[in-house]
Amino acid sequence: MRNLKQIVILLAISLFCFSCSNVPSTSINPWKPISLETEATFADLAFTDDVQHGWLVGTKASLFETTDGGDSWQERKLDLGEEKASFTGVSFNEQEGWITGKPGILLHTEDGGQTWSRIPLSEKLPGAPYGVVALGPQTAEMVTDLGAIYKTTNSGKTWKALVEGAVGVARTITRSPDGKYVAVSARGNFYSTWEPGQSEWTPHNRNSSRRLQKMGYSEEGGLWLLARGGQIQFSDPDDLEEWQEAIYPEFATSWGLLDLAYRTSEELWVAGGSGNLLVSRDKGVSWLKDRELEKVPSNLYRIVFLSPDRGFVLGQNGILLKYEPSTQAA
Repeated sequence: MRNLKQIVILLAISLFCFSCSNVPSTSINPWKPISLETEATFADLAFTDDVQHGWLVGTKASLFETTDGGDSWQERKLDLGEEKASFTGVSFNEQEGWITGKPGILLHTEDGGQTWSRIPLSEKLPGAPYGVVALGPQTAEMVTDLGAIYKTTNSGKTWKALVEGAVGVARTITRSPDGKYVAVSARGNFYSTWEPGQSEWTPHNRNSSRRLQKMGYSEEGGLWLLARGGQIQFSDPDDLEEWQEAIYPEFATSWGLLDLAYRTSEELWVAGGSGNLLVSRDKGVSWLKDRELEKVPSNLYRIVFLSPDRGFVLGQNGILLKYEPSTQAA
């Protein structure tokens, strides 16, 4: 009995050590935490043609405006009646902007957000608006959470369907700058891709037993994926069906990877649960962990880089991180 007890203790110690992180720390933390007075989880942000003026959206119909580049934010209330709304996306082209939301919300502004009008949507719309991108004057593209894609060229008066049928309930849907989409199924057991000109989504089986968390497009045009167990994987840019060896930035981690974004073609950041944020400056070969942010009481859901020197990480319970390059070591 005594020997059994010793074995259990040794096993517990070994498991504890095995789970200890051996990822080196960043020398300087380039992210400034900002805490807003809301319990919302943020979903997206965008700026007008003025780099100081931007908008932040999230759950609980949360809408915040900044006029100082994101150092401070003021909450703005919109009258949506009795509807319990959750905003999912925001995008601007100069002063013209769009906001998508659930259960069936599409908002439009032509004056930088001073006034917002609601665009009526058909009751037959497949799914709820998931994301939007402003492409030019009076022109925008919207995708629903079922993978229906629509485009307007007259400020939302009419919409043209770009794909026949929907992809099904999606966990995440990501758009590349050149208009390609990748959607992860709700259960994470497969993914689908679509390119402009195609009439249907193309389904793909996942390439391992690990369920997919999120996918997107790399700087070189290939795909990246985040899977359960802290796994990252990149496809060959010339063959999206050919996947490189899996990467585990922090082996045996208990927190999940939730988003990946490129700051430059070489530098990428990965965010996850419990305030975890890691960076690779060599396209994923080696990793550093920003341990200062482990004190931030929030899961980090989305990374947005507007330029190499302007970036934000969106969290829950009103937590927002702003990239401050001046604090980063040269």
